[in-house]
Amino acid sequence: MSRTNTTAEPCELPCLVPNQSIPGAGGASSSSSSGSTPPVTSVPSGSSTPLSSSACAAGSSSGSSHHSPYDLRRKSPSHHDSSAAGTSAASTSSAGSSSSPMLPARKRPRRTCSVTNETCCSTSAAHYLQYELPDEVLLTIFGYLLEQDLCRVSQVCKRFQVIANDNELWKNLYQHVYEYDLPLFNPAPCRFEFVAPEDTDHANPWKESFHQLYRGLHVRPGYQDLKSKARNIAYFNTVQGALDHLEERGSDPAAEGSLTALVFLHAGTYRREFLVVDSDVALIGAAPGNVAESVVLEREAESTLMFVEGAKQAYAGHLTLKFSPDVTSTVPHHKHYCLEVGENCSPTIDHCIIRSSSVEYYWVNLDWFGDSLLDIGYFEANDIHNNRIAGFEVKAGANPTVVHCEIHHGQTGGIYVHENGLGQFIDNKIHSNNFAGVWITSNSNPTIRRNEIYTGHQGGVYIFGEGRGLIEHNNIYGNALAGIQIRTNSDPIVRHNKIHHGQHGGIYVHEKGQGLIEENEVYANTLAGVWITTGSTPVLRRNRIHSGKQVGVYFYDNGHGKLEDNDIFNHLYSGVQIRTGSNPIIRGNKIWGGQNGGVLVYNGGLGLLEMNEIFDNAMAGVWIKTDSNPTLKRNKIYDGRDGGICIFNGGKGILEENDIFRNAQAGVLISTQSHPILRRNRIFDGLAAGVEITNNATATLEHNKIFNNRFGGLCLASGVQPIIRGNEIYSNQDAVEKAVANGQCLYKISSYTSFPMHDFYRCQTCNTTDRNAICVNCIKTCHAGHDVEFIRHDRFFCDCGAGTLTNQCQLQGEPTQDTDTLYDSAAPMESHTLMVN
Repeated sequence: MSRTNTTAEPCELPCLVPNQSIPGAGGASSSSSSGSTPPVTSVPSGSSTPLSSSACAAGSSSGSSHHSPYDLRRKSPSHHDSSAAGTSAASTSSAGSSSSPMLPARKRPRRTCSVTNETCCSTSAAHYLQYELPDEVLLTIFGYLLEQDLCRVSQVCKRFQVIANDNELWKNLYQHVYEYDLPLFNPAPCRFEFVAPEDTDHANPWKESFHQLYRGLHVRPGYQDLKSKARNIAYFNTVQGALDHLEERGSDPAAEGSLTALVFLHAGTYRREFLVVDSDVALIGAAPGNVAESVVLEREAESTLMFVEGAKQAYAGHLTLKFSPDVTSTVPHHKHYCLEVGENCSPTIDHCIIRSSSVEYYWVNLDWFGDSLLDIGYFEANDIHNNRIAGFEVKAGANPTVVHCEIHHGQTGGIYVHENGLGQFIDNKIHSNNFAGVWITSNSNPTIRRNEIYTGHQGGVYIFGEGRGLIEHNNIYGNALAGIQIRTNSDPIVRHNKIHHGQHGGIYVHEKGQGLIEENEVYANTLAGVWITTGSTPVLRRNRIHSGKQVGVYFYDNGHGKLEDNDIFNHLYSGVQIRTGSNPIIRGNKIWGGQNGGVLVYNGGLGLLEMNEIFDNAMAGVWIKTDSNPTLKRNKIYDGRDGGICIFNGGKGILEENDIFRNAQAGVLISTQSHPILRRNRIFDGLAAGVEITNNATATLEHNKIFNNRFGGLCLASGVQPIIRGNEIYSNQDAVEKAVANGQCLYKISSYTSFPMHDFYRCQTCNTTDRNAICVNCIKTCHAGHDVEFIRHDRFFCDCGAGTLTNQCQLQGEPTQDTDTLYDSAAPMESHTLMVN
């Protein structure tokens, strides 16, 4: 009797007895059994020879010494035990004994076998197949088997199991069925992912993927009639045919178990299919290369793909969904889409390409009407582009999750969230849309996180009509208008974003816009980093706003709000501008490196500036002009490359308890009909005067401390009569008076960077103009005997010492060519640019 061991041990050979023949051995046996041993059927003379002990041993040796050339196959196990047993039995029989010396007589019938020649041939063939046939040959043979036969043959023995699990065998089978270049795994419901074989923990990833996906139906036109007993795969010519089949077998509770039904759509364009999914089914493209580009669902009327109630765990992945309505048709299509998700369902849309040429609407509509919020859909790694209107519409409480999608080149916008829409938009690329990349309106409150939003032909994110939303950790750049626009009572949270290189401004808040804008980096925008206007009241906190080509933060036309703890620096214009009735609170900021000053308040601007550090600006730290009236309290204004605070052209303001020090020009310069109030300030260590008042201006100075300033503490031009009360003016260096007393030219102590205040003259003999000034010592020495004219006591630098007159100054060394005298600091540049969107 023949026995095959299917346990972990090697396959055993049958016990051979005398007269048993092996095909191909040659010769014949003349001996026969006797006693109680059952007779053995005789074999015709010359057809075979009995198996000798040496032959059996040789066969065993051959089997045990075989080495597989494949890394995934192990060396065949040794068969010394069975060889020894076979040799002993054969030797005993050869000696002519009719009984085994090792066992009692009654056992002999169970140890001897009556076999035919066919049985003997079969036994020897099995031995050769299992132990001697080269791996390469077996691999070729197994290559003709289908998956179920391969699984069966792998149960024969260890060697077959190793060879039948060869990766290449299963890869070829897999790609014939599924066509994928990489194995696709289904680790969780509504989750499918391609993984490179070397990145998996499975010994045979192709077989494992086969196992996970084998329950699926296949839509592959032309394959419907292919059937095999070794392959349990159903093929359909249409997607609807596959869905109908699933519905028919849905009454069988064992049909799918707890797993989602799978339908694979093979390469091709499926045009006339009206697909409404109302159950938990996964529709997956199946093709080599870029799967989604090869599998296309397209409609000209009605929505391309609809998920309705019942599809709570449905899935669509690796497909192209196209909605291409016939523009000549009279059938309206304004409520049809590439993808439509109805109420009470939440499909996952993954790695799809979405295209709609509808002139009316969007590629996807997410719409739900109910009494509570609902998650509608999971969309991952889809390519959504070239849509006539917005690519993605979310409304009426819908709350989809959209991740790793590319939403681009929409002929209007990218994402449109309205009518209380929600949603999580995470790690997407949103770019090159004709209007804003993201629109949020009408009480909608989505989360926009870690997206790249760029090169929009208008704005990046547009929030209007009482929209809200959380806008965080996005990279928003290169948009033609504002990176983020907030208007009409909208109140979003905008934080941790990078908003930069906009062709217009960074953030634009207008028409009563609000919002919390915190910890963003806003930089390198062409116009203002942040614009706040027309009754808007946002809060800007802990942002870095820098390197802009105009203003850092610009308040105009009644812009209000709070600017707290921000770092505002390195702008081509000033760091902050406030104008035309704007009245913000500016507190705790660092404002520095402005090429045109730190803070400019003009044209009726207001505002409270409190506890800021304003330093290292190329011009004045704070400018107040043209009827503006801000309040400055407890600020530090220092190291300015011009004055500390300059007040011009009817400017007012209350300056209280500020520290103003180490500025290149006057600590406080008051000019041209201005009238501020200075109270309890400390003005010290200036490189020019402490306080200068000129050009018919006045001021109220109360209880200030003015000390250690180079040119003097309080310098008043001709005709100036300020109100002075309780000030302490002490320890100033009075360098101007000392230079005059020593007979020096005042240009020697000022050059052309600062303006000492003293008597100045003009020389009619030297044809000086009203832009020239000559100090008293040069008049006495260089212009002695000339026709000279006293002008007034005011701030100036000496043109004689600067070398700008015909005669060389006798009190200076070599002349230094310079421009004409400037009596006041250069006026700052004002931003009048208006937003157009």
